[in-house]
Amino acid sequence: MMVRQIKSTNPGHSDEAYQDQILPHVSRTFALTIPQLPPELSRSVTNAYLLCRVADTIEDEPQIAPPDTLLYMERFSDAVAGVDDAQSLGTELADKLSQWTLPAERELIINLARVIRVTRQLPLRQQAAIRRCVDTMCHGMHQFQRTASVRGLDTLADLDSYCYYVAGVVGEMLTELFCSHAADIERHRTELSRLAPSFAQGLQMTNILKDVWEDRSRGACWLPQEVFSRYGIDLSHLTAESGGSGFAAGMHELVGVAHAHLRNALEFTLLIPARETGIRRFCLWAIGLAVLTLKRIAANPGFTQGSQVKVSRRTVAVTLALSNAATRRNGLLRFLFNRAATGLPLAPLAPDWEPRKLQMPGEEGGEHAASAYHRTRRVNVREAQQHEVDTLLRQPDRGTVQ
Repeated sequence: MMVRQIKSTNPGHSDEAYQDQILPHVSRTFALTIPQLPPELSRSVTNAYLLCRVADTIEDEPQIAPPDTLLYMERFSDAVAGVDDAQSLGTELADKLSQWTLPAERELIINLARVIRVTRQLPLRQQAAIRRCVDTMCHGMHQFQRTASVRGLDTLADLDSYCYYVAGVVGEMLTELFCSHAADIERHRTELSRLAPSFAQGLQMTNILKDVWEDRSRGACWLPQEVFSRYGIDLSHLTAESGGSGFAAGMHELVGVAHAHLRNALEFTLLIPARETGIRRFCLWAIGLAVLTLKRIAANPGFTQGSQVKVSRRTVAVTLALSNAATRRNGLLRFLFNRAATGLPLAPLAPDWEPRKLQMPGEEGGEHAASAYHRTRRVNVREAQQHEVDTLLRQPDRGTVQ
């Protein structure tokens, strides 16, 4: 397999400039949406996204055995918290990466210390939110990835949990970052925090449904068997040719669930004051494209690759233009959402819905032996850090820590 090279970033650039330079190489979507945010939020959200992308890269690397993956995820979390050395970790990890890791992701790993130096320059409350997100993601995501198979997940509740650890924790972090930005957003913190995991699940479920066949080609499936059993489908034996009407019915049901979560995403966005047009655009663009993707999936449930249900560039441009024109007008935004979602199934979602949280390794003796020593060494430090994080998230910003 040929490995595509990217132009190396300039080592003379500032760490913050490096963030901006590498972002479009690892995510064209976020390179489009993050600059819509106010500058101080753009800086912290870029930093948070890159750290989450590092976690994804470590977890997805097939050349690293699962026990070692957990060790590296723990070390990465510690590096973000300042407990482990980011430079040595980045160098060590880069040597472990195979040809399957994208060149941009490899470069991001090599420059891990630069990204974490930016983290350490952020306001303390933002640092605390990012640290909590990375730590929760590193441990929760690994529990799902180590048992991933084409059999899928057992239940819809398992899908909720998976979405929480790969996306919901990011929604919670963004809520903290938004609240730290403005007092009139902070006033809605309780409701925003309640809606954030649902917002993230709507986006993540859309990606799961769109990428179902690509995921299966890599030996993973994030669909819930519970749903497809109702229609006579065994996910472990599913092929693109064998799905038929039963698979389409299961996909139709899950589109309805994702649609319900995206309605919560809209409610989240409308709680952001209308004057915060950048934050609203950041949210609205993602919501609009997700709704339109769900419509394409619902119209063609027999698709066999994600490109067949991808939203066209022209539709993307129209969606962004309409969102921008309506950014400050809640009534118009509701109208546009309802218009875009016309014909989509809608599943009932409990008003008090929340994802199920996992029992973390080691809490009931389920920890893999390979990480026992490392976890014993760090447990007291992590408990102290968690107390610090909880304290910081309850307080106004007090500047940065060097």
